[in-house]
Amino acid sequence: MKNTILFLFILFLFSYSLSGQQAMTGNDSLRKDALNVYMEASSYIKQHIPYINYVRDRKVADLVIISTSERTGSGGSKYSMFLEGQGKFSGMTDTLKYSTSPDETYEHTRDKQVKTLRMGLMRYVLKTPLAKYIDIDFSEPISAEVSTDKWNNWVFRASISGFASGESSYSNLNTFGGFSAGKVTDDWKIDIDLDYSLGIDKFTIADEVYESKTISKSSDILIVRSVNDHWSYGGSAGISSSTYSNYDLKLSFMPGIEFDIFPYSESTRRQLRFLYSIGYMYNDYADTTIYNKTEETLFAHSLKGAFEVIQKWGSIDISVSWSNYLRNFSENMLALSGSIDWRVAKGLSINLGGFFSFIHNQVSLVKGGASSEEILLRRKELETNFNYFAHFGFSYTFGSIYNNVVNPRFGGSGGGRTIIIH
Repeated sequence: MKNTILFLFILFLFSYSLSGQQAMTGNDSLRKDALNVYMEASSYIKQHIPYINYVRDRKVADLVIISTSERTGSGGSKYSMFLEGQGKFSGMTDTLKYSTSPDETYEHTRDKQVKTLRMGLMRYVLKTPLAKYIDIDFSEPISAEVSTDKWNNWVFRASISGFASGESSYSNLNTFGGFSAGKVTDDWKIDIDLDYSLGIDKFTIADEVYESKTISKSSDILIVRSVNDHWSYGGSAGISSSTYSNYDLKLSFMPGIEFDIFPYSESTRRQLRFLYSIGYMYNDYADTTIYNKTEETLFAHSLKGAFEVIQKWGSIDISVSWSNYLRNFSENMLALSGSIDWRVAKGLSINLGGFFSFIHNQVSLVKGGASSEEILLRRKELETNFNYFAHFGFSYTFGSIYNNVVNPRFGGSGGGRTIIIH
């Protein structure tokens, strides 16, 4: 009886599979002629642009699409998609752009992405047999008038957040607040930020309560003036206080000039920028420093170089900066940071990054040092010659080159959530 049931079950699966293959024959004749596209595509894109093949290897693609994004002056984002044809489409390139405002939902953002991508793909789909099935429509008349911006490109944002956690012998509270104002035009970039943070930790050990608190407040302004497509000048100013870094008051003013070897108009694909700044600082310390100072005036300068590039094989982002106090060049800091995302071969990707700093400019360290609680909770800045952070990883994918189908059932690779019942 069991063998009969097993045989009937296998026969059912075979018949179902065969009927599925037969049902797909008509679609396969179109699918094999579809455009092969290599890109980072969400499930939403695959569902709403089904007339192309999403492949996992750029070497077999007819079209490679690279997507980048930048923050805009309004607090939204400006997205760019770079299309580069390969094989029979070699020499065909396009750049697609669209913007989103900070009050737009995720639904609006992905709708704009799909609409923009659909229009950009038409030039390439037109050269495939699937072109005869494409219909283009325009849904809204164009207004002849452009409304005047009553805010004159200024955008304001206020935020407050916090979190708390605890148990019977421990509690933690962290709160953050901020306000920003900004204006971004072709000629000017202005950023104003005000921030406040408070952190409180309480421990109960043998009926004794230990409390540790850190407070930081800061206000910064950045003003940049464009000269041309390679040069700009401006400066930053700030006022802050920090119990962690031993500042009752810290003032700074740092004018600077920047040169980008590549035009700023190409910033979404490549940058090689050099920024030099020089200026004035005033420090009023909460406690006497290891240099027996309660306050002092300093002059400093810095040089920073940054290189960014995004290509079909991946992306590189590297920066190096040097700064020191003019009174003594031995009081300096050298910082290196970067990240690399490299598609080494078919299916194989490597990403690594981090930063490393050589530190010789800690002028605000407290003379009396820090207590055990402050050291363990990192509530006071400690003397160090360096700090670093690093991350790395790799992934390897193999199998079918096609990645078209979206199936959200039971969560997993199609999205959603999987619930396991024990």
